Amino acid sequence: MKITFTSHAKYRIEKRKILEQEVIDAIKHPDKTIKRHDKYYFQKRLERGTIEVSCEKTERIINIITVYWL
Repeated sequence: MKITFTSHAKYRIEKRKILEQEVIDAIKHPDKTIKRHDKYYFQKRLERGTIEVSCEKTERIINIITVYWL
């Protein structure tokens, strides 16, 4: 499955000092997954805190909308 980042997500990842690999790991191996209004929210605990990745998902593509600390 292809994972894409919106320009907003790339900006937020850089601003919040989160690595792209950490985001991808949160999607592939989440601690918690929530589906709400056709969007998916993947949560992952890191050493520095917990991130949540907001995505739109189709059969072939996961489009990352934004990433933030919880």
